[in-house]
Amino acid sequence: MVKHSVLPMEKFFTRERFGQPQFLAGLLLLVFLAQCAWLVGHSLSRLDMAEAYRINEGLRQLHGGRLAGTPPTTETRQDDEANPATWFFTMDGFDPYHSPLWYLTGAGGLVIWPKPLQMDSLHYWGWLAHAPYLIFGALLGASLWYVARRLYGNAGGYTALSLYCFSPGIIRATSLWFAQPEIGAAWGTFGTIFTAIAVAHTLYAPREVVLWNWRRILLLGVSLALAIGSQFSLLVIVPMALALMYYVAPTRRLAATVIWACACGIGLLLLFTSYALHPGVFVQSLRHASFFGGTWRSFLMPGAYGQLVSQLAQSSPALVAAVPAAVVTYLAWPRARYFGNTAPLLVAVIFLLLAVATPHYPGLGFNLIAVPFLFVFVAGITADLLETPQRGLVLSCILGLLGANGIWNLWELARASAG
Repeated sequence: MVKHSVLPMEKFFTRERFGQPQFLAGLLLLVFLAQCAWLVGHSLSRLDMAEAYRINEGLRQLHGGRLAGTPPTTETRQDDEANPATWFFTMDGFDPYHSPLWYLTGAGGLVIWPKPLQMDSLHYWGWLAHAPYLIFGALLGASLWYVARRLYGNAGGYTALSLYCFSPGIIRATSLWFAQPEIGAAWGTFGTIFTAIAVAHTLYAPREVVLWNWRRILLLGVSLALAIGSQFSLLVIVPMALALMYYVAPTRRLAATVIWACACGIGLLLLFTSYALHPGVFVQSLRHASFFGGTWRSFLMPGAYGQLVSQLAQSSPALVAAVPAAVVTYLAWPRARYFGNTAPLLVAVIFLLLAVATPHYPGLGFNLIAVPFLFVFVAGITADLLETPQRGLVLSCILGLLGANGIWNLWELARASAG
């Protein structure tokens, strides 16, 4: 059952914040970053066209050139049309899936590089290009730990973070190992959903609602901007956040609406800022944006579901066994059916359905975004089962699963880097 609310503690430097659990979680995140760094180090011998284009677009905008993901100028049109990285652009030259924020993220770390980007120095400046995504991956893991531990206690936090830190899909996305840079969208989405829930919880406190929540409103706005700016189709999280706030605070819906609207305004302003405050280009880009590129016919194709299961297995083999067992437990055991378990399961199902409806890009992004929510759900069911008389059996099963998953992931990591 839920043991803790998702409320912040009054003091920052306390044993509750900096104790043994946080130390162990930090060690796990260091192991995670070490795995990502291992792959990054082995990938710096090459630079594919798509990554080079994304970096150059971001740097061009940062240095005062045209906005990334927008129509090329006369001087750059021929080079852009010959670049395979622009295959998904519209006929008018707009990127229908990403805002300039997506490009600026990858180029942000290179602003401090003092020399031209040459292939013979890729082993050095390549780390700067990967740094933002390594930070996003670590922050998503820390956020996952914080949420799972606040909801389910230490057992839930350790379970969720262990699954995360040895997830091949998460590691690939963080290190950009033959993967699109979608970890920022995943962190933004995770932050949006659980910040919205946290804000709604605080509406029961006897304080001035909007002013007291300004930090969470700002965090919610930043999360929205990062998610939607990294993948336009994640606009779906805007109504999802409001629905969750209404459910958590049914008697304070007006206050929830005000907070939600303020956060949306902040997110919109940040997104507008990524367009260098050019309203015309901003409006044109949104007109060409693909907010939902799926087709409902995909739900009638058995192959789409097989592809989904295959992608989930590649993201985290442990989920193949853990999710069915957790779902059966959730359906069969009334004690497990409470909001703390239902919310992450419901959000994960929505994103998995969107992945089925979008079998091509950006459907893989929906699949990746669902994975952290599945980790939280599995952690919640595990924490509940550990409170039953069968604690010994449950503990043996979960430790065996986490151990096997970790060993398999390290073995695959060695094979991938060797190949």
